[in-house]
Amino acid sequence: MPAPHFLGIDLGSITVKAVLTDAQGEVLFQKYQRHGSASRQTLADILTELNTLYPGLTVQGAVTGSAALNLATILGLPFIQEVIASSRIIAKVAPQTDVAIELGGEDAKILYFGRSIDLRMNEACAGGTGAFIDQMATLLHTDTLGLNELASRAKTIHPIASRCGVFAKTDMVSLLNEGVSREDLAISVLQAVVEQTISGLACGQPIRGNVAFLGGPLHFLPELVKRFVATLKLTPEQTLTFPEGQFMVARGAALSAQAEGGDPLPVTTLLERLESARDKMEITQALPPLFRDEADYAQFRARHAKDAIQQSSLETATGDLFLGVDLGSTTVKSVLIDEKGTVLDQSYNRNDGDPLKALIPYLINLLERIPKTAHLRGIGTTGYGANLAKAALNAQISEVETVAHLKAACFMEPDCTYVIDIGGQDMKCLAVQDGAVADVRLNEACSSGCGAFLQTFATSLGMSMPAFVQAALFAKHPVDLGSRCTVFMNSKVKQAQKEGASVPDIAAGLCYSVVRNALYKVLRLRSPEDLGAHVLVQGGSFLNDALLRIMETMLEREVVRPSLSGHMGAYGIALMCLKHKDTLAPCTLTAQDLRNLSFKSKAVLCRHCGNHCHLTINTFSNGQRLVSGNRCERGGEIRDKSKPVMPSIYTWKEKRLFDYTPLPESQAPRGRLGIPRVLNMYERYPFWFTLFTTLGYRVELSPVSSKAIYSLGISSMPSQTVCFPAKLAHGHVNYLIEQKVPHIFYPCIPRERMEGKEAFDCYSCPVVCGYPEVVRLNTEELLQGKSKLHTPYLNPEDMSSMARTLAEEFDIPKREVKKAIKKAMEAQAAYRKDLRDEASRILAEVEAKDGIGIVLCGRPYHVDPLVHHGIPNLITSLGAAVLSEDSMAALFEDADEETPLRVVDQWTFPSRLYRAARVVAAMEHLELVQLTSFGCGIDAVTSDQVAEILHRAGKMHTLLKIDEGPSLGAARIRIRSLLASIEERRKERRKKRKQEADSYLLNPPVFTKDMRATHTIIAPQMSPVHFAFAESVFRGAGYKFHVLPTVSNEDIETGLRYVNNDACYPAQVVIGQLINALQSGAVDPKHSALLLSQTCGPCRATNYPGLLKRALKEAGFDNVPALTLRSKTGSYQPGFTFTRDLFNNTFRAILYGDMVQRLSQHTYTYEINKGDTDTLIKKWVDAITRDFAAGKSRDLEADMQAMTREFASIPMHKDKRPRVGIVGEILLCYHPDANRHIADLTRQEGGEPVLADMVDFFLYCFSDPIYRWQRLGGQALPAFLGWYFIQKFDHMRNALRRALAGSPFPQVAKFKDLFASAGKLISPGYQAGEGWLLSAELLKFISQGTTNALCLQPFGCLPNHVVGRGVFKEIKRLCADANLMAMDYEGGSSEANLLNRIKLFMSMAQTPGQQR
Repeated sequence: MPAPHFLGIDLGSITVKAVLTDAQGEVLFQKYQRHGSASRQTLADILTELNTLYPGLTVQGAVTGSAALNLATILGLPFIQEVIASSRIIAKVAPQTDVAIELGGEDAKILYFGRSIDLRMNEACAGGTGAFIDQMATLLHTDTLGLNELASRAKTIHPIASRCGVFAKTDMVSLLNEGVSREDLAISVLQAVVEQTISGLACGQPIRGNVAFLGGPLHFLPELVKRFVATLKLTPEQTLTFPEGQFMVARGAALSAQAEGGDPLPVTTLLERLESARDKMEITQALPPLFRDEADYAQFRARHAKDAIQQSSLETATGDLFLGVDLGSTTVKSVLIDEKGTVLDQSYNRNDGDPLKALIPYLINLLERIPKTAHLRGIGTTGYGANLAKAALNAQISEVETVAHLKAACFMEPDCTYVIDIGGQDMKCLAVQDGAVADVRLNEACSSGCGAFLQTFATSLGMSMPAFVQAALFAKHPVDLGSRCTVFMNSKVKQAQKEGASVPDIAAGLCYSVVRNALYKVLRLRSPEDLGAHVLVQGGSFLNDALLRIMETMLEREVVRPSLSGHMGAYGIALMCLKHKDTLAPCTLTAQDLRNLSFKSKAVLCRHCGNHCHLTINTFSNGQRLVSGNRCERGGEIRDKSKPVMPSIYTWKEKRLFDYTPLPESQAPRGRLGIPRVLNMYERYPFWFTLFTTLGYRVELSPVSSKAIYSLGISSMPSQTVCFPAKLAHGHVNYLIEQKVPHIFYPCIPRERMEGKEAFDCYSCPVVCGYPEVVRLNTEELLQGKSKLHTPYLNPEDMSSMARTLAEEFDIPKREVKKAIKKAMEAQAAYRKDLRDEASRILAEVEAKDGIGIVLCGRPYHVDPLVHHGIPNLITSLGAAVLSEDSMAALFEDADEETPLRVVDQWTFPSRLYRAARVVAAMEHLELVQLTSFGCGIDAVTSDQVAEILHRAGKMHTLLKIDEGPSLGAARIRIRSLLASIEERRKERRKKRKQEADSYLLNPPVFTKDMRATHTIIAPQMSPVHFAFAESVFRGAGYKFHVLPTVSNEDIETGLRYVNNDACYPAQVVIGQLINALQSGAVDPKHSALLLSQTCGPCRATNYPGLLKRALKEAGFDNVPALTLRSKTGSYQPGFTFTRDLFNNTFRAILYGDMVQRLSQHTYTYEINKGDTDTLIKKWVDAITRDFAAGKSRDLEADMQAMTREFASIPMHKDKRPRVGIVGEILLCYHPDANRHIADLTRQEGGEPVLADMVDFFLYCFSDPIYRWQRLGGQALPAFLGWYFIQKFDHMRNALRRALAGSPFPQVAKFKDLFASAGKLISPGYQAGEGWLLSAELLKFISQGTTNALCLQPFGCLPNHVVGRGVFKEIKRLCADANLMAMDYEGGSSEANLLNRIKLFMSMAQTPGQQR
């Protein structure tokens, strides 16, 4: 018998690795090859080479890797999860390893070794680590090895956003165009990868001991390993690297093949299986092909050839000439025109990481070719590198690119109504009215870089851009890759590779994604009619015929693409030079000047203010000096001296808010107490300082935020996607711990002050409220007792409850605390008065100078300079004053408009935002810019509402999404575009438009009593079993009622189109179902009403009806009534009443649903005869719904007993599988279509899914007023009613408990036990979303022996940052065997990513020690 051989195949998102070993583990063959999206062909090539070297070889094989899920089935080999493969090889070659960090093309992982393996995997936003490095190398015109070489020569590390690749690239482009060296950019990229890995994957678990580094990026980039070593402070002995680390996971797969002991297979058989699967496509979602044939394409080309800009020869030019230069994110464009606007010469080149190097040689040649009959009169610059070009060329004018693009578009197409520009980095959508900008839509950071992504992706495939486009043009089955950011596109590409998609189909799919991103995410297009009759598209990306064709297809109309579409920015700025030729300074630039041009660049740290900017100072030989990287006018770009210096209330607030002197220690009888300068402290610091100073504490405030402060907390952050202001909290608390402050006060504030008579409630943000708990549970130093963090739940507006809680927390007499509270209230009132006075003073100055005031709206903590990145200073440097939303709300407490708010006014800080918007809408001198931090889900609600208020008054809404990255390039473009449009409006002396009323909101459609007979109430699906029972209950109450049965991909696509980009996935699912049902004709809009449920508390789900109203109006169904189950948050609907009987019967229906769910999940797992469970479910559902619909009652006790007996009688296998608890957001838990059938996947991988009862969620909602009454000064009557309903309905559940007693099915816990267990992790005061219930359910599962749990959460879900990932570390401390994984869901996430995570999770569930 021949000696056995073992083959390990690691198929990643970028590369294929194969390793052949003998029985002793000696490597006989290994191959590492990039697959360029042709993964199967690449593997076939490797296997062919192996077969040539070892003819007749038979192997025992195993497959691993992020793109290998289908491959294992095709080859008939076992699939081994990457973590298992990694752990096996590490145990063999480096058993001393404590932590392993593995970076791949798509996924990043950290493994902690100990009594059991603990693992971390990157969240969705942090995907594509290796792919990101490749893209950054391409941007710097090098490869991976070249990037490493550049980094080795670096001198300065610049801050680059580490949250995701898209944000990082945005910062990179800005730095590149500011003249930062390629060497410094390279090292900055690697440091961003390090910070992303540590903060995003460690999730509060420190990386200590011996650390092993695995994966291609860490093998080929030694400088990346050095950055990890420096950041983690590892010694050489603790740093474990391997000579051929890129093969480690493949070697682990070979070891796994040896351990699995499968049947040997000839390599030729593997090749045959690959070949037979070559043409078997499994693409489930294909888009229409672009062209029918070559003739169709030729006709398209001929039509667009007519859209030519007038050109002439430079040799015959006479008179004055004007040069426009556009230094874009990835390209350099220039256009030379004459006095008629005729183009005489033009250039278009990639900047290859050095914009001036790409520009200067062309300009030297151009200047030498200008005939003596002509003269260069003016030079203008625009684009990302406008200031760099202006300094180098001594240009006379520079203008923001949106204005330049508009001028060119209107010159070519005077009747232009809309301009859509897709460049390398940015997308710009300009509404045009009378030749001027009427509205500007620019991409947020998440949509950046789509144009350049096509180029870098083509490069990664080894294709030129023309070849890539040609492939896309004639693709037969373009793949649906979604419409999200490029990180998600990369993930979707991996899914397409798994399904066997061809390169042309992927290329066409990417082009579709870029256009859909522009239309749905940037423009937020609802109807093509909104764009008007004359749409012009431009930007370098539209040189791509595939993009152009898709744009016309999706807009259902022909558009104009100028022949020089990539040059329109340069053309526009040249036209502006022509327009202002009489006022331009003389132009003396010569070719010799450019030959002699040189410049020196140096990096310095500015210390003029607290921003501590990393400046790049470029000094040119022509005497010009450009300082970039600054976030204020001090030492930076030269301020326009013609504009007055205007004040900023942000500067005033930062000083006034914290301008308090603490007691000397000798006069502080109660000692030192620290307060972190974070989140809600920016609202009430005067209150807390005065309170604790009066009580005899020396109050010590953490310092102003800085990168160093942020770094202190990087290892204790449990969630990568939480907002940057929240992340800063970890560092500030750690700073105070380092200062040995014995007590740190950081309270949880569920509610703030009520901000108006119309407000529905006064909730805090779910993150702001609960984040003190997250810091407490994840900071190791606190667990070690180095300081005590006080995180009581307080209501600052209720003196009695606050005094009682603080007295208990600090062991101080209540009477003393009350006196201190009175003084604190006076201090807070004094601050608010000063704020009003300062706002009044600034407003008076603006009006006196006929200036512009920008109300920079955000949250109180946006005053933090590290959070706002100097945006207030940028605005004042451009000549506008800066006010804030709280100052305007305080100054104009009665601000109102005729049209009511569409949204539910549920949060205090956004309530101020709405009022500030109304003030701006009514005042001529004011404009509004809204700041939103990445991850702020609340602003998915607020931003659209603010935009509606402003648009009704004819004003622009400018939204700036900010994060940890300090680059202001995108913010500068948006603000300058806003100011330019204001200036244009003032020049033309346009009258302020009268505020329009919204008739839909003033008079919404009403569901009348008569409609009960003529209209069907349509509800979205949430849980097929539960809602089948609920549907019959509503019919039994006399309503025509229909629950939509399933959620389709079309539903989700519709939701993405009509719901804000940042709204949570459940909102997109349920609203997408309803709108698609109307659009498809599945329901009759003339005889239907829509019903949407809401949750309790500060969760965004309270605002789902508001989101639905917007969707109905934009989709043209504003005559369809929208109903809610909570009368206070909806409009008057006399025909729909949620009566007591309906309420009680609905609850009984949910009990039946819980029981069927509990029984069926168990029998589905173990049934011998597939279909037995479905048959029994149908029998019970039919019988019960028939009686409910007829208004008949049923014996709950008898039904529960009979159900249990019948399900228990199903023949079942006797094996025992590990149980997996499924918790999380309510829709995701119970809706199999929404959660991608997570229960089935769990069973498929060998587990038994166990779901929490839906009833517990409603009992949890009833508990809210009880806690408020007990601890926060709430009212007694709601508390009593909540207690009554909990007692009543939990008592009804005893019927379930008795029926299940002694059965093999999971048992039902008592609600009071759930409530009692909550305090072990999170206070019952946390009532956002699923709140404390989610944490309690995790503990319940563990107490019942279910130590494996999946936490399902919408991507960016605010409460789950606290009660999901926020509690994992503490649960694992309490139960070392706990195997927990958070699963993020959103409309663009790939199935391959989900499957990979489930396999990873289940492989850990089946590891000994994980499941007992």
